[in-house]
Amino acid sequence: MNRRKALALLVILQRIKKRKRTWVTAINQRRLQQGVFYNLAEELRFNAATHRSYFRMTPTQMDHILSVIGADLQRQDTNYRLAVEPKQRLVVTLRFLATGESFRSLALAYRLGRKTVADSVHMTCRAVVDHMMETQMPKPTEESWTAITERFWRRWQFPNCIGAIDGKHIQIQAPKKSCSQFFNYKKTFSIILLALVDADSKFIIIQVGDFGRASDGGVFAHSALGRGMSEKTLNVPEDTPLPGYGQQGDVPYMMVGDAAFPLKRYLMRPYPGSNLSRHNSNFNYRLSRARMTVECAFGILAARWRVFLSRISMLPCHIDMVVMAACVLHNYLIKPKNRDMVEGQRDGEHGLQSVRHMGGNRGPREALQTREFLCHFFDSPGGALNSAHNV
Repeated sequence: MNRRKALALLVILQRIKKRKRTWVTAINQRRLQQGVFYNLAEELRFNAATHRSYFRMTPTQMDHILSVIGADLQRQDTNYRLAVEPKQRLVVTLRFLATGESFRSLALAYRLGRKTVADSVHMTCRAVVDHMMETQMPKPTEESWTAITERFWRRWQFPNCIGAIDGKHIQIQAPKKSCSQFFNYKKTFSIILLALVDADSKFIIIQVGDFGRASDGGVFAHSALGRGMSEKTLNVPEDTPLPGYGQQGDVPYMMVGDAAFPLKRYLMRPYPGSNLSRHNSNFNYRLSRARMTVECAFGILAARWRVFLSRISMLPCHIDMVVMAACVLHNYLIKPKNRDMVEGQRDGEHGLQSVRHMGGNRGPREALQTREFLCHFFDSPGGALNSAHNV
């Protein structure tokens, strides 16, 4: 072999060597010695309070969730590298939800590849939705609607209420070629979480993914919840008398919302304007007290999962799954002490939402009559606020 051919062969071999794929980078090869999962995360198991602060749940709760979704997170080892443990995938996902930290930052802390972190978050959120949605957010039945109604009456003194409804904008990074679809009135890009919440700030029904430019009322009108209420396919009980007011006739079961929603037979909104009569102002106050449960739910959701306090940089389809998983985990983790966060606002009219310049007063005649009927009920002895109703 002459000298020229030898040099050509050497160049070819060097190029092949450069193209050789590295399955595990040098920094990630020290995962067992320096990775957060094998060090800090394991130490936190011996301090429940710190573990709860770091992962937003106790070790027992984490173990239970892992037992439910672990099989979906398992991957097979190969000749080139060991698969990431299901528990480590869950830990990384919980830390992402709790902080909103970037995938690159989590990858460095846990000594994982950035794509591995992204895949872990996506597959864990999907597994949570697939395996826990049915138990933590079951499809309502006539019996469950009745139980929710009774709880609203005992806790918030609003009768025949099956839930409080509202929308929350989830801030996102503008998707490519999305134009103004996700651009909202707050001058940010977002998707909308529409939620119906019970008297204890747990999610009953959610819908995620509508464009940020849509209004709450528009999202509701085209949602499965809105269509189901209109078509009476959600197992909502038949009309029933108000507590202690049976001689006045039956009243429909209803949701409560703010002035962004339309007035419907099954959806009460406040009276607009500032110069209201006493009994109209009283109705607005009572509705505001009941509606605070959905505001409280959104507040707890964002306080626990701080990913919602920052702009999420993912494809919209992945963000939808993250939001749904966070809502499922919210229901799983919520405690009575969380539900009492709004108790301090129950007895003062400072909790009344201002509805000046918030829409008109139009609505179907039956809905207007129902709202007026509730006004008179709240002015009656049986409907007045009474500490005896509290539990």
